[in-house]
Amino acid sequence: MAIVQIPSSTLFGSKSSVDRSSTIFRSPSRFSLNSKTFRVRRISCDYSCFEIKDVSYRPPGTEIDLLNGISFSLQEKSFGLIFGRSGSGKTTLLQLIAGLSKPTSGSIYIQRYTDDGHPNQSPEFLHPRRVGIVFQFPERYFVADNVLDEIIFGWPRQRGGLQLRELLASRLQKAMTSVGLTGISLDKDPQSLSGGYKRRLALAIQLVQMPDLLILDEPLAGLDWNARADVVKLLKDLKKKLTLLVVSHDLKELASLVDQSWRMEMDGVLKSECLPV
Repeated sequence: MAIVQIPSSTLFGSKSSVDRSSTIFRSPSRFSLNSKTFRVRRISCDYSCFEIKDVSYRPPGTEIDLLNGISFSLQEKSFGLIFGRSGSGKTTLLQLIAGLSKPTSGSIYIQRYTDDGHPNQSPEFLHPRRVGIVFQFPERYFVADNVLDEIIFGWPRQRGGLQLRELLASRLQKAMTSVGLTGISLDKDPQSLSGGYKRRLALAIQLVQMPDLLILDEPLAGLDWNARADVVKLLKDLKKKLTLLVVSHDLKELASLVDQSWRMEMDGVLKSECLPV
């Protein structure tokens, strides 16, 4: 059995540990304490948001828009949940954000803000390589005979030096630790894993790519109650490290994780709405 030991680290970009609602010291400034003068430096609290602006989508060869003027913003290291009736376009929206399809109109980008909420640079296009996506029932798409080959499927196959091998090994270790797979044999057949561990493996496959945004379509679908509880706990841990956008009908089980939520209407319009639980 291959046991992986991994140093802790974050999968998203740097972010100040200082809460933006807390007092911010601005420089240059001075204050006195016991007759001593101290210089206080400005503490940067910049943050990023994933922005979807006026996105519409009409499948090629059709005359009906599946999505209509969708706009919303999701701050880094937060949990966004989209809910609504089946067939309303939720999965289609996830595919657009992941770069699997292109919007008919609108834009999808990353915007950085200062601590007072003002943009501090031009919007940056959200490249598909910065997004990981886990589909509903992802285990149906497993292709390898063992856990290791499944995780590294799609990695560069050309010969690399020691530095590249060490980088890939580090990414593998971080991904496996993040989803709790460090006690699983790398030689094990992925299809022999339990339902909950198959979902963990599906997450590891995406996390090894070090995405900025992880999107999941019905992550609790088809799991028994015990596995569902495990996945919810796992998502709670992942939320501390990167940004999550989830489509789900399982509102009660995910409610405690949600920072923002939206309802997708049957006409392809997305509306900000609190969870009806």
